[in-house]
Amino acid sequence: MSLPDRPDAPPRGASLFFIGNATTLIRFGELTLLTDPNFLHAGQHAYLGHGLTSRRLTDPALDVTELPPLDGVVLSHLHGDHWDRVAQRGLDRALPVVTTPHARTKLQRRGFSGAAGLATWESTTLTHGATSVRITALPGRHATGWVRHLLPPVMGSMLEFSTGGGPVEMRVYLSGDTLLIDDLAEIPHRFPAVDNGVLHLGGTRIPAGLRRGLMVTMDAVQGADLMQLIDPTVTIPVHFDDYPVFTSPLSDFRDEVRRRGVLDRVRFVERGGTVPLAVRGDVRGDVQGTTP
Repeated sequence: MSLPDRPDAPPRGASLFFIGNATTLIRFGELTLLTDPNFLHAGQHAYLGHGLTSRRLTDPALDVTELPPLDGVVLSHLHGDHWDRVAQRGLDRALPVVTTPHARTKLQRRGFSGAAGLATWESTTLTHGATSVRITALPGRHATGWVRHLLPPVMGSMLEFSTGGGPVEMRVYLSGDTLLIDDLAEIPHRFPAVDNGVLHLGGTRIPAGLRRGLMVTMDAVQGADLMQLIDPTVTIPVHFDDYPVFTSPLSDFRDEVRRRGVLDRVRFVERGGTVPLAVRGDVRGDVQGTTP
């Protein structure tokens, strides 16, 4: 792994290191955030509730013991492929975990005293030195109809980074495991300028992976629709090949954004790779690491 990819290297501007599934390290200035920690290895099963499991097909780029010092975790929802038993054993229980009220209650019962739950449009701020990030919970829905009651509540997040109490220097939108729902249309009204969008794709279907099953995460078409709705300067797709429940591969999304003429605004990064993030007025498109 080359120096820019090392998660323990000093921060160099703003970057996203892709660990796998929806697990990333987002770095800006002195702050390092972990998203949706999933550290199971290939062959291990993620528990999804109601007797459902899914066997991981890939290894994460890092083990939980190899993480750099963290300032917080942003957790979109409490599912076994976003918060697993390995993460639960390995993470500091005092670490701030910004998540849904549903997940906060369960995590606090498990001893994670730093867990904080945000209702939609509520915000909290984390700070390290001169760097701050304001995290706002955004709408998200894992499923429609009666099935939504079988799945945990989910949130998207807007991360707004600044230095020294100054203006926002970078926004990062994390979609979470949502479908393309009407409520998402409010996001560009409240946040008209988004620098980076991290989209959870995969076209997850239940029963596991059946193309005629019920879709519970965005496929390529919905992902491209959301990309054009939020209109980030740079879009980074994640959550697309780690489990057999996914039915819409990354190639589908690549083809869809190419068809729409927006491929040049997407950054593809493999597990273990780093992609520079766009900061206000500074689009840095070179990907450090390999691209699929």
